[in-house]
Amino acid sequence: MTRSLTLLGATGSIGASTLDLVRRNRDAWQVEALTAHCSVAELAALAIEFDAKLAVVGDEACLPALRDALAGSGVEAAAGRAALCEAAARPVDMTVAAIVGCAGLGPVMAAIERGGTIALANKEALVSAGEVMMQAVARHGATLLPTDSEHNAIFQCLNGNRIEDVARITLTASGGPLRTWSQAELDAATPAQAVAHPNWSMGAKISVDSATMMNKGLEYIEAYHLFPVGLDRLHIVVHPQSVVHSMVEFRDRSTLAQLGPSDMRVPIASCLAWPQRMETPLAPLDLAAIGQLTFEPTNEALFPATRLAREAIAAGGSAPAILNAANEVAVAAFLSGQLRFTRIAALVEETLARSNDAPRPASLAEVLDVDQSARRQARSLLETQALV
Repeated sequence: MTRSLTLLGATGSIGASTLDLVRRNRDAWQVEALTAHCSVAELAALAIEFDAKLAVVGDEACLPALRDALAGSGVEAAAGRAALCEAAARPVDMTVAAIVGCAGLGPVMAAIERGGTIALANKEALVSAGEVMMQAVARHGATLLPTDSEHNAIFQCLNGNRIEDVARITLTASGGPLRTWSQAELDAATPAQAVAHPNWSMGAKISVDSATMMNKGLEYIEAYHLFPVGLDRLHIVVHPQSVVHSMVEFRDRSTLAQLGPSDMRVPIASCLAWPQRMETPLAPLDLAAIGQLTFEPTNEALFPATRLAREAIAAGGSAPAILNAANEVAVAAFLSGQLRFTRIAALVEETLARSNDAPRPASLAEVLDVDQSARRQARSLLETQALV
């Protein structure tokens, strides 16, 4: 049976992996809408290839070029935030939400308010707006399928089990490329070194987040909202091989782990086929060739980001949104040479301290206000304090 699909963020890495799977199962999918920020040529080519009904660019200035690229194809072109939300609200069997950053919050909410099934790859939806989003999920009867490899692993391990029987959920972290470095070495780390992830092919921002361990902190916040077991039952362990993607321990002390290649097509396939399975082009997992799987505790003295994330979710309210916004400013400053690697977490922590009177957001608009305020505070600190 053919299923309908909208892909928000078609030209990013998640979008490319999703469309690779759709391309290999072409008869199983009818693509409704594809979106991008402003990659006009790529978006138009994909919309034509997959016979999409609608193509949307977030940047309205790119609309004329998109219309020209789609001329005669029969694909409708649109642009702007409202158009992104309209695309997300279209009735389809599956919406893959892979728009990066807070630009994805409105479209994710539109898909939730339709009561749809959403394969969620936008971290900010639950990191910055977790309370608001999860309330909307309950109110509208939407289904969230986690697409992050760690959360998808937990989702698979929980299948057929009761959340009440969970004793502990453990998120695994690769530790990134700087895992074994000393404090002095970390102080001198360059952007090129921080983005050279040993296991995963990712963009610069998420690669730096992996190196600082902030990516795992953000995933910790996501897990808190997705799997309501409480803070004391959520843990992080460093697993350099990135083969075990996460684990769930139950009260009888049985632990289930999900293993697989370091390829996002595995968790995406899990979401696309849910509640069934589908083929992927990946090679079978060869544990004998891997040889050994090792696990280490986190080192929050050198990598304090996981502590900051844990404290932010414990504080609740606006704190997670402030953490996320300040981290984006700090990472951008590091990548541009303005900030030392080990001062990324320092800028985040100082922004949190300066913003502790921010109100608890009760709507998506209020979340975005908190986000913008935190960005201004972080940029002000970057300009006025000796954080380099």
